[in-house]
Amino acid sequence: MGDVVAESKVDFGALAALHKWPSLANERRPDRAPYQISQGTLDECISAFMKKPAATRHLYEIRTVAQPPLVTGILSPEHVIELSRWREFL
Repeated sequence: MGDVVAESKVDFGALAALHKWPSLANERRPDRAPYQISQGTLDECISAFMKKPAATRHLYEIRTVAQPPLVTGILSPEHVIELSRWREFL
């Protein structure tokens, strides 16, 4: 990801929404769809995600407009954490 990061810019001002998966015993319910809990910029959604307890972050995802090659339309918890780390440099 090093070369890609050096050449890429991410629009952290892009519209995004933080979604949460319904859960049971801290596990995603595969029979249910995630629901939106907040909307704002990608930067705001990343900040809101990072404020969630680490033990529950797997229940969240961010949906935004894809910005290839670094940002997909649905960002997994792992992807959000990486973007948070790179936010200063992108």
